[in-house]
Amino acid sequence: MDLSDAPQLSDASHLSVVLDLSPTQWHLSGLLSNKYPLSLNSFLSHVLAFLNAHLASQHENTLAVFGAFPGKSLMLYSSTLHNPELQSIDSNSYAPFKLVDSTIINRISDELDAIDQSEEEAPCALVGALTKALCYVNRISLPPPSNSSTSPNTRDSTVLPDPRILILSVSPDLSTSYIPIMNSIFSAQKLKVTIDACQVYGPDAVFLQQAAHLTGGSYLFLERRDALLQYLIMSFLSAPSIRQVLAVPTQDRIDFRAACFCHKNIIDIGFVCSVCLSIFCQPVPVCSTCRTKFPIKTLQRLNASRPNVPSLSKSGPPSVVGTPQSRTPASTRNLPFPGEQPLSTTPGNGNTPATNGSNH
Repeated sequence: MDLSDAPQLSDASHLSVVLDLSPTQWHLSGLLSNKYPLSLNSFLSHVLAFLNAHLASQHENTLAVFGAFPGKSLMLYSSTLHNPELQSIDSNSYAPFKLVDSTIINRISDELDAIDQSEEEAPCALVGALTKALCYVNRISLPPPSNSSTSPNTRDSTVLPDPRILILSVSPDLSTSYIPIMNSIFSAQKLKVTIDACQVYGPDAVFLQQAAHLTGGSYLFLERRDALLQYLIMSFLSAPSIRQVLAVPTQDRIDFRAACFCHKNIIDIGFVCSVCLSIFCQPVPVCSTCRTKFPIKTLQRLNASRPNVPSLSKSGPPSVVGTPQSRTPASTRNLPFPGEQPLSTTPGNGNTPATNGSNH
């Protein structure tokens, strides 16, 4: 057995954490009427302990923390950047841990204090923080210059073998962020970055489930919010290469629905443009993305064959059991090519609308 490619215990691991810091959602999470209330202060205490555990696991481990605020996202902390000053530390505290705690808490406090309470709260920029985390991983993972004297067979310590991103979310899915988050997923696949996600409060996040599944990560819906630290350590502390020998929670039900390009609604049955693969909730005469025109008779036939599907507001979102092989996020149906003759709508052909429980 060749062990040259096996992960070594001395390999460093990089962790980028994206924190959802929506004031409204954290206010709702901390209400005493909840079965397991969790305030923002308690959440940060759990997260900081988890971050310190990551740094304590190995001296070479690196860390970056990004905050997703209403309408903006920014980096809160980075272990690879030199901090200008270090506050006075007492003899009972460990300097690296104290630096992480104080830097993150101070940055979050400054940003939350700067939010205008008189204005309506903007949507949380979770996708923006995820994009910045991917850019940061790409920057620190760049190989050394080609004129380096390092032997080609020598593993460079600056190239991170296990980069991963952990998203801690409390906000529901934003349908308008479907395209950006799918682009982020494909970028993470290209960079070989694992995306883990934990829904701390609120309903299941459809897009985060897809992000974790498509990048080989873990998605966790938190049931006991008072045990957040235990969930984080047991599920997300280990690097992806070590999880092969650990019993890490996996997804047995994945929601692969997509958001339509026309109304930005999450749909069960969609119609896909056969030219650019844009998804629509109903047949359209002209594709809004590539401006392709479709035959009127075929559109009439498609409208007549549409099944009556109950609205999502009256029924809960269905989930797909198992792990489908295709990346198609929703059950969809191709629109005809321009000038194509109308096809038969008999059951069994490729033009019959599929439901969410069908094969993808």
